Amino acid sequence: MITLKDFMETVNYKISEGSDYLWNCYGENSYRLDSWNGENDGYSASIVFDTKTQVVYETTAYDYQFNRAYRMINPDYIKKHNKEGKKCGVNVKQAWDDVDYVDLDVEEDFLEKLLAIVSGEDYDTRVLIPVDMTEVQFALVARAAHEADMTLNEFFEQALTEYVKENHKLKEQNDTDC
Repeated sequence: MITLKDFMETVNYKISEGSDYLWNCYGENSYRLDSWNGENDGYSASIVFDTKTQVVYETTAYDYQFNRAYRMINPDYIKKHNKEGKKCGVNVKQAWDDVDYVDLDVEEDFLEKLLAIVSGEDYDTRVLIPVDMTEVQFALVARAAHEADMTLNEFFEQALTEYVKENHKLKEQNDTDC
């Protein structure tokens, strides 16, 4: 999970607000720091952490110019967060109005997006997905990508796109079969 140091460096140590975190899912020592550039079409970012242990529970980046919201929740606390949201009647997927969070799993992905948002630069909106495979599996995928005359990234992107499309078709079939 991202550290306080990572967050502070990425927002250039600019903290605009801080407060106790009001939900109970992260415990009684949870605190939230916010960084906002003061512009309605700018950015804000936040980090929620434990004041005693320094464990980071959640971090968010809001790009108001392009209506995008990115979030990372510590995997050990996702269930507690979602359970409390449901109990409070809060749509935990929604950042604001009609903007949903894009949940990220790779620290570098979040930090790259946050840094670009803070700097007002363009950034890749695609989501990095961690892939865990053996060397043998990697060699097989690399060979298949080579035979398809594609980079590994292109190969994985195509495979994931096809997988999502196929699962969407199956879901639609199952929905109409009922």
